[in-house]
Amino acid sequence: MLNVPAQAFPAPSSQQRVAASGRAKVPLKPGRSLMDWIRLTKSGKDLTGLKGRLIEVTEDELAKHNRKEDCWICIRGFVYNVTPYMEYHPGGEEELMKAAGADGTDLFDQVHRWVNYESMLKQCLVGRMAVKPAAAPKEISSALSEEKKQLNGLLPEKVAVAASAKDLTPSYDWFQTEASVTVVIYAKKKDLNAESVIVDCQDKRFRAELLVEDLSYLLQLDLMHAVQEDVAVNIAGKVGKVEIALKKKGNIHWNVLGHPLESHNTVIRCTDRGLFYRRCKLVSKAEVTHDTRLLCLMLPKSTHLQVPTGHHVYLKQLIAGTEVVKPYTPVLPSLPLDSKEPAQQDGACLYLMVKMYSSGLFTQALDHLQIGDSISVSNPEGNFKKSQVQTSEDLFLLAAGTGFTPMVKLLSFTLAEVSCLRAVKLIFFNKTEDDILWRDQLEQLALKDERFEVEFVLSQPTKDWVGKQGKISSALLSEFVKRSRKDSKVLICICGPAPFTEQGVQYLKDLGYSQEEIYTFTA
Repeated sequence: MLNVPAQAFPAPSSQQRVAASGRAKVPLKPGRSLMDWIRLTKSGKDLTGLKGRLIEVTEDELAKHNRKEDCWICIRGFVYNVTPYMEYHPGGEEELMKAAGADGTDLFDQVHRWVNYESMLKQCLVGRMAVKPAAAPKEISSALSEEKKQLNGLLPEKVAVAASAKDLTPSYDWFQTEASVTVVIYAKKKDLNAESVIVDCQDKRFRAELLVEDLSYLLQLDLMHAVQEDVAVNIAGKVGKVEIALKKKGNIHWNVLGHPLESHNTVIRCTDRGLFYRRCKLVSKAEVTHDTRLLCLMLPKSTHLQVPTGHHVYLKQLIAGTEVVKPYTPVLPSLPLDSKEPAQQDGACLYLMVKMYSSGLFTQALDHLQIGDSISVSNPEGNFKKSQVQTSEDLFLLAAGTGFTPMVKLLSFTLAEVSCLRAVKLIFFNKTEDDILWRDQLEQLALKDERFEVEFVLSQPTKDWVGKQGKISSALLSEFVKRSRKDSKVLICICGPAPFTEQGVQYLKDLGYSQEEIYTFTA
């Protein structure tokens, strides 16, 4: 959803720019691409200025290095000299300077949590902070003693926590038959669904994560014995129970479930839980437009994962010895034309719509993947909740280029399941007709469902184009974004490059829409 051509929007003035959770890329000088940075890190040049030594850095020492010509930043207790990286940073020097001479962990987590900085800045490592500047995330529940966890895996000990957290603290148990082992999670929360649980099981390594509101409950074990690939997940949402059935590789009696691994049986905030990746296989690649592909990635048999509407995943590739990560929002294999029924997600596959840039290091590597090749895919991330749209009468979707991707599942869900819905309008911005994604499907959906309307807006149309022309503007939005009645409940979702989003938000506010009526998709 971030792969949108910059030409789809005009350059904003300083008055038009507003705060947003996304970030705008800045033009880099020639020779300052990601590949150029990777080459520099492998050149043997001393990028820290310390001739290979690692030092212990005090807070006072860190604070001295706060200039563009001498810039050190601390991330999670490690200090990096980012001075040589300044000209290579896609977000610009100004963004890096916000954390110059200081602990930039919080800022990094807000903007770059998914970036593998250890790999990208490995050659810039100065050393470790003498005093850790930021405390590790507090676990809301403590684990049992190693012995007790191995014996039964029951309810973790209670510690002093907020009352709301106490009520939500899950627990687990397990039982076995001759052929299987079943792990049972008691969520202490009803209304669970397939998106609430993520399971990965590889040989003896077992990982199950339960997502309850903004909290993550994790089970992570080295199982007593290896199990087969097939994993069956049964969710009794109304009673708040999850059963995970594992098939034994032999009729062996298990004395214990397994040995706990790091962070086992803990509850912390979802945003504090590190990203987990599994290898997924590319099973198909279809052309959507001249430069956009629809990739189908198959999850391992031992994985249960469904990406919630409006959430994204990260793809990770090793390029020239450096791990590079990019976010993408999964879509459906096609737009469902029968809007009376919600689209059935294929739990075995993820579909990603990716624009391939000729100069894009990551997308070129992605485009060169062959059928059968594998790539690392993370757990989903995002803060969009279906409840935000379930009471909406009017839904407006503003998308530029592949900013269309989060709108796909949202469109399908809304038309099928939001009973109070009066109208859905997609205003889709592109450069040319050839750039429009799934144009035929969108037009067919508009013909079949009278609640749905789509408007294509081109910034570089041919002389034969009879539709709307231009770029996002207050005048254009005032024409298309209108309540169906005076006091109707409205939600306006917007996704595209950061300047497009920032401009769109400001125009909407100028037209009288409140912040609560606007949702921006960013990653």
